[in-house]
Amino acid sequence: QVQLVESGGGLVQAGGSLRLSCAASGGTLSSYSMGWFRQAPGKEREFVAAISWSGSRTYYADSVKGRFTISRDNAKNTGYLQMDSLNPEDTAVYYCANRRGAPSGRPADFGSWGQGTQVTVSS
Repeated sequence: QVQLVESGGGLVQAGGSLRLSCAASGGTLSSYSMGWFRQAPGKEREFVAAISWSGSRTYYADSVKGRFTISRDNAKNTGYLQMDSLNPEDTAVYYCANRRGAPSGRPADFGSWGQGTQVTVSS
């Protein structure tokens, strides 16, 4: 079972940037598609971005398209989420997850999850 650990969250002003990392251990990340999700207080977990195992295909939620970039470095067993032009609506706990097979936007399709990292955007 691959274990995932997110890092890079924090407090940032509106318009700022953060880069989240998702480090995998206990397995090879390149065998999996990877996704980023977020959950704000009182809301359901929602899809943010996903990437195929090779990195050749990426998918984004409409709310982050053009501002966030998902990527991965299989040699380092690490995935990334670059977040630019952040706004207060992006405030949430961000989770990375992986799954065998094609990328998906449904949380139920993902088998392994990290513990999450808090992102807070102040206005």
